[in-house]
This record gives sequence, C-alpha cells and structure tokens, in this order.
Amino acid sequence: MNCCGRKRKSRNINADYCNIAFKPAGIRRKLLETVIIYEDEMESIKLADYESMYHQDCANKMNISRSTFSRLIESARKKIADALLNQKAISVESRIEG
Repeated sequence: MNCCGRKRKSRNINADYCNIAFKPAGIRRKLLETVIIYEDEMESIKLADYESMYHQDCANKMNISRSTFSRLIESARKKIADALLNQKAISVESRIEG
C-alpha cells in the first residue's frame, strides 16, 4: 500500500522557472528566510494572473484537474503574499519526484 497517496500526475509546464529568485532590496540574501515556490505553482500564477485565463482553461492547459489547479494557485498566492509582507526571499524550484 502506498503511504503517500496517489501518484502525482504529470503537469504541463511551458517554461523553465528554475534559477529564478527574488529578494527584498538592501538585505543580504543569506540573512533572509526563503519561500520556495515550485514550477507548477509559478505556471499557475502565469496562466491565471498574468495571462488572465479562467481556472478551468488553466487546469486543462496544465493537464490537471480544476480542483488541483485551485490548490496550486492558492498555495502560490499565499507564499508570494508571505514573502512580500514579511520581507522574505522567493526561490523557484522544481519538484523532484522519486
């Protein structure tokens, strides 16, 4: 029996977001807490907020369910808000499967 739930469905991500990072000006990065945003969360932000697509269309484009897309976008927005409000760095990373 799989202790970690269902296997993660492959997600279509149309850009390479790795090695992207943001930080508040004037503070050394090593002194900052870092918020990790995953590539699929970044893609959800791009599609929904930057390209102004409907959530169902975003989900279809990413090859995931509408409810999964909603969880991704909610998580991404919360992490970005946390970083902006609490002066944290943001780092975009890939989810490593295995």
